[in-house]
Order: sequence, then C-alpha cells, then structure tokens
Amino acid sequence: MAASPWRVVGVSLATALTVWVWALAGVLFTLRWNAIERPGPPLKEVFPYGELRIGVDASYPPFAVATADDLFGLDIDLGKALAENIGIPVRFVNMGFDGLYDSLRADQVDIVISALRVDPGRLGDVRYTTSYFNAGLVLVSSNPAIQTMEDLPGYALAYEFGSDADIQAKHWLRRVQPFATRPYETPAYALDAVRLGEADAALTDAVSALLYLRQYPEWNAHYTAVTDEWYAIASRIDKWTLWATVEGGLQTLIQDGTLEALIRRWL
Repeated sequence: MAASPWRVVGVSLATALTVWVWALAGVLFTLRWNAIERPGPPLKEVFPYGELRIGVDASYPPFAVATADDLFGLDIDLGKALAENIGIPVRFVNMGFDGLYDSLRADQVDIVISALRVDPGRLGDVRYTTSYFNAGLVLVSSNPAIQTMEDLPGYALAYEFGSDADIQAKHWLRRVQPFATRPYETPAYALDAVRLGEADAALTDAVSALLYLRQYPEWNAHYTAVTDEWYAIASRIDKWTLWATVEGGLQTLIQDGTLEALIRRWL
C-alpha cells in the first residue's frame, strides 16, 4: 500500500524542523562558549624568566635616552606601564639599534620597544602589536586656509632639504598647481620660517613638529598628518601567547588614556 503523500511531506517537514532546531542550538552554544572569558595561562608560562625583558636603543630622545644611572623616555614609560598592567617586573636591555631584532631571535629579550617602525619585510619572523605612535610627515601651519597638501598652491612650503619631506614636496608639485618651496637645513629651521612669516606651512616629521610646538606653546599652529610611519612593539612570531598578553596590555593603556598621557608628557 502506497504511503500518503501528505504523510511523507509531514515527515520531511518534521525532520527538517528538527535539524534546524539542533543547528540553531549548536550555533547558540558556540556563541555562548566563545563569549565566556577564560583565564589565560599563568604568567610564569608566558614569561619564564619571571620578568618582562624589553630591548631598547636608548639613544633616541624623547623615546629613550640613557643617563649614568637610569633610562628615560616615552618608550621607557610605556614599557613600565605595560609591565604594571600585566603584573610582572620589568627589565630593560639597552643595546644598539642594529641588535634589536637579533636579541629577539636569540631570546635575550621578550619584546622590543624602541621607536620601531613596522617592517613588512620582517613579518615572517616578527609579530607587531597595534601601533602606539605615528611618526609620519605632518603639515604645520598657522594659516586656517592650509589644512592639507591640496591647499598649498599659491603658498610657500618649508621643509628640510634632502629629507623625506623634500621628496614628498616634489611629489605634490606634480599633483597640484605650483607652490613655492623653501628648503632649510633642519626641520626646526623650516618651522622657524613658518612661525616668523617666511613661509606659509612646513612639512616635517611628527616628532620634530610636536617637540617644536611644545617649545613654542604660544604659537597658534595646527598640524595634519600627510604620511604614516607607525611605531609598534615587536615580539617573536612563535610566541603568540606572549604577544597576545602584551597586545592586551597595550589596548588597555590605549583605552584608559594612559598612552595618550605618556605621549603628551614627552611630546
């Protein structure tokens, strides 16, 4: 005797509904399981030496500078704040810049904080954190009509001769209508030219610009980022848990305003 077509359809619908319900339950369970916060591995497993060892080249103020007794600078304060957030002692290992990546490879340090530019060529060996500072070129002016490089035609731009700003200025001369150029020996001289009315804007690296503006707080000037040059913390690519711990600490310092306060302190 042939089965009723309505009965077959009913069984099929019931089966499909059952499968759908179980699939939905699986999705909800997965979402709930992933949402549960779980404690990370013990710090002694992440940092087997019992401290956060930070490689730094303390010859680049205001990021790091060495005195007879101690190290100072933005990178030093950032390393201390990270270690405090993680809950582990910190030790800085001062060395030449050329040895920083080698120190990671040789396990002499856990991370490097040293005004370190993100280098795409090292991504096979190194894992970088979120950037903590943009040291790219900035356009500085006290003229409200000059906000971007597109606004330069008809004005005069000061910059350091032979620098990245020089290259960028020539690049923009090919993109927009002509503007006058004023090359100087240093970024500070270029900024002097704008402040003293010899030029309308200056193109310098962000560090030089911020230090200069700190020196002349009464000068009502503004700046706009033109290029990006990201500084980040580096760790070995095979130490993912260490990187995740440091990245988590850095995110906390960003979100609670600590990083911004450190940058304002030194720049």
